[in-house]
Amino acid sequence: MTQTQQVIDTMRRLGGVATFGKLNSEVDFSFWGTKTPEASVRRIVQNSPDIFKLRPGLWALKEYEEEIRARFDIAVGNEREPDAFSHTYYQGLAVEIGNFRDVDTYVPNQDKNRLYINKPLKEVASLQEILHFSYTEIVDRARTIDVIWFNERHLPCAFFEIEHSTDIQNSLLKYYDLQDFSADFYIIADEYRRSKFSEIITRSVFKPIRDRVKFKSYKLLSDTHSLEYRRNRAETL
Repeated sequence: MTQTQQVIDTMRRLGGVATFGKLNSEVDFSFWGTKTPEASVRRIVQNSPDIFKLRPGLWALKEYEEEIRARFDIAVGNEREPDAFSHTYYQGLAVEIGNFRDVDTYVPNQDKNRLYINKPLKEVASLQEILHFSYTEIVDRARTIDVIWFNERHLPCAFFEIEHSTDIQNSLLKYYDLQDFSADFYIIADEYRRSKFSEIITRSVFKPIRDRVKFKSYKLLSDTHSLEYRRNRAETL
């Protein structure tokens, strides 16, 4: 069996769609005879006419395209157009990265049943309810944030807002209210929105958090997700 066929068969077994990291964890590299199998998989998914890119780091089989687009209600067109699938996909990546790093992960109640690839987000996140880490009004302010990581002391250590189409300023206002916690603040968005983020974060009201909020592109989030899968695979071999 060729390497390409092995990748395609693995994708079929995974329902026709998989992240790059998941592919690398599921394909049997025993007989590949290469020290860089991940690079080979990347070449295959990029060049095979039977595979197409659904989102950064997410690949699907052409034979499943109609079914996948219907399942996730994905329109054919500009990836920058707002759609629930993109928002949920990047939430799922942030959650899985946290899981790999052994922190507790949370998503808001309104997002729990949204489908992340082949399962709802509530089955990916480790927490079903937000931890009561502070006063009620502070916890209520945080509970709508797209992804929260909690450390072993049950305190928030990272907040993520996925800004596919929504107003970046609203997310920064939440972070402003949470500035007293020793946590990282992330805005996750398409690279083209970086300039908008840079414009808003320089406003005087955000001076207290200006150096703490980090903009991360979708591609960087996807690359980090793939790296965490690779590390996890190496630790379990």
